[in-house]
Amino acid sequence: MKKLFALLLAAVMVLSLCSFASAEDYTIRIYSNSNSSERTTWLIQAAKKAGFDISIDDNSVISGDTAAVQAANENKDADIIFGLNEVRWSQLINGQYENLKIADWTPSWADKVGNYKYDGKAYGLVIQNILMLYRNDELGTNGQELHFDHWADIVNCGYNWYRQNKVGGTTNMNINNAMLYAFTDPASPAGGISVEGWKTLWAYCANGNCTGDKYGLDPLIRGDVQVSTFYSSSLYGNIDAAQESYPNPLKGTLQPENWALVDIADGTYYIAEYLGVVEKEGRTEAQTEQVKAFAEWFGSAETQIAWSEEFDSYPCNTDAVAELYDEVPAIYAINNFSLNKVEGTDMTYAEYVGAHSSEWTNIMTNLGFYWADNSSAPAEPAWDTLDWATLTQAK
Repeated sequence: MKKLFALLLAAVMVLSLCSFASAEDYTIRIYSNSNSSERTTWLIQAAKKAGFDISIDDNSVISGDTAAVQAANENKDADIIFGLNEVRWSQLINGQYENLKIADWTPSWADKVGNYKYDGKAYGLVIQNILMLYRNDELGTNGQELHFDHWADIVNCGYNWYRQNKVGGTTNMNINNAMLYAFTDPASPAGGISVEGWKTLWAYCANGNCTGDKYGLDPLIRGDVQVSTFYSSSLYGNIDAAQESYPNPLKGTLQPENWALVDIADGTYYIAEYLGVVEKEGRTEAQTEQVKAFAEWFGSAETQIAWSEEFDSYPCNTDAVAELYDEVPAIYAINNFSLNKVEGTDMTYAEYVGAHSSEWTNIMTNLGFYWADNSSAPAEPAWDTLDWATLTQAK
């Protein structure tokens, strides 16, 4: 559980970090998909107190990792990018975007983030994973425990489940990554996934409940479904915040009272969000040093403690973790299958996702996955007659 004195450390972090800021007046331009209005407001204010002026759009302007990277690439004004995941960062580091080049940079806390780094380029801020949750009270399974071998076993669980209503978005993509994990087949023309995998994902859409919610926690809190999905960051805070808003909310956070994590033998799909400095034409050396000073400040243990306290994130910075927790929370103690090797390849599953993600998006888009209105659901494809060479291409 979280340590009480972490709050005191967070409270004084602004005073201890003012020395990072440069005297030069420069507005640091930031792009991120971790940009809810609450996060952007907090970061602007905290950075200001630490001596930095920053500009960052919230998700009413830029929503999702694709939009964040595309906007940064098109506008050519980025100083900092943070958030995203390993798939997108690999693309950035490898120069896939013509106007985005990640600068050389090594913060003082580089050795505190373990393997969550691209040495000399980008470093981990927070770790997230995708969770499958269920109610075990009278609105759920009535005490029945749920144990799956794979994420995709949800389609045979016997309970009502929430499913998202669009292909895109970081959370939705990671749910799909988790669902498809059991069906990897490097020889398959269907994007390296067996046809059985796509059939199963279709069943997830066809028989799931599209409740109109952007994420799966609210319908579970309301009791509209018994099983649902959500991301680890903000889980506990959202459960706490629901106590006065719903008649039968989920109860308990670190010690759940009427809900549990589905026990999935495979584990789950983890990502890390990273922080990097972007090279920018016309920026002076002094301004570049200020940008790097901001990055140093933002990824530091003190700032990540405060960020974690505010937004229920789990830091990559081990010094921050040590101050925040006496023990690893259950939602971060789940096996991480994103780092497992995919049989028949030399890639981890995260790397496999990166190699095939565009094909998967094209397949789901071309076949009409994730319809919002069941009354106008498309007909199930004739799986044995599909032209996968065409379906894996953009529509």
